[in-house]
Amino acid sequence: MNVDTSTLISITEANQNFSRVARLVDEKGSAVILKNNKPRYLIINFDTVNENETASDEDVLSISGKLMKKNRKAYEELDSQKS
Repeated sequence: MNVDTSTLISITEANQNFSRVARLVDEKGSAVILKNNKPRYLIINFDTVNENETASDEDVLSISGKLMKKNRKAYEELDSQKS
């Protein structure tokens, strides 16, 4: 994940000025809160959650194809046990 350095904010400042964090997220799309100078928390706009959780049909078909190819023997054995 690439992090825009302009979105880094200390946990102390986030505690003292959360409205600044909210404005930063509105402007940049996310903010990274540092704890002990290390990235600890990621704040994102709620609307982006749904965008990131939905896989495209092509992605689902591609992953399904890979899984079926990788596990072909197991699928064939399960199919033969049904008969």
